[in-house]
Amino acid sequence: MKTMKKILALASVLAITVGVCTACGNKTEADKSSAASTTAADDSAKIKTVDDLKGKKIGVQLGTTGDIYAADVKEATVERYNKGADAVMALTQGKIDCVIIDEQPAKVFVSQNDGIEILAEEFANEDYAAVIKKDNTELLDKVNKAIKELKEDGTIEKIISSYIPAEGENGGDYHYTQTVKEGDNLVMATNAEFPPYEYKEASDIIGIDVEIGKAVADKLGMVLKVEDMAFDSIISAVNSGKADIGLAGFTVTEDRKKQINFSESYTNSKQVIIVKK
Repeated sequence: MKTMKKILALASVLAITVGVCTACGNKTEADKSSAASTTAADDSAKIKTVDDLKGKKIGVQLGTTGDIYAADVKEATVERYNKGADAVMALTQGKIDCVIIDEQPAKVFVSQNDGIEILAEEFANEDYAAVIKKDNTELLDKVNKAIKELKEDGTIEKIISSYIPAEGENGGDYHYTQTVKEGDNLVMATNAEFPPYEYKEASDIIGIDVEIGKAVADKLGMVLKVEDMAFDSIISAVNSGKADIGLAGFTVTEDRKKQINFSESYTNSKQVIIVKK
């Protein structure tokens, strides 16, 4: 009887062991299948072209052209940040799928963060111009004249080349220094979060737009005063008279033309897409 009990107990243990092993085997296969499925899903979710933006979570800087363009992407969720750097940080943390932003700031952000890159296909081309109050046509004419002269004498090209050198070149040491030291202020509203157009170095706001602003102010016989603020506050500041002009990598768009006047364009750029590698 004891022998029979031992045999039955052993048979029971063997059955349980076989069952557990079988279950382990099934789970392993299921895990493999799930992992393969997840990998496939990850691969299919990668953004490789502009067409892949549909249904994705897109990061933008609030009020920028990237914000405007992203809103038109079908089925996409647009996450808006006060700073472009904050959008890029969200991308590196996996909170969003990509960032739409201007090319030159994108290059700076990619150089500062591992694991992200710019897609070869640009999103859109654009022109940059100063923004001026709708009914201030006198100032608009003066700024347009100044920009025309600064383009013709090569000043704007030298300013831009010092920050954005041509491929294979190191750039120049040229930086514009304002010559007018006394007189009325030309108040320029900007957002110092947009390198190399405007950004902070220690306590100073520097960059392409700041130097162009100084050159324009010289032409007008005025002293440039730079006011840093949120990008989406600049047009309101200009229209309310808190600032005379806005220089902050402003893209000329039809929607913005309804609110503000644009000067002649002083340079062009493009919107690009930053993604994880």
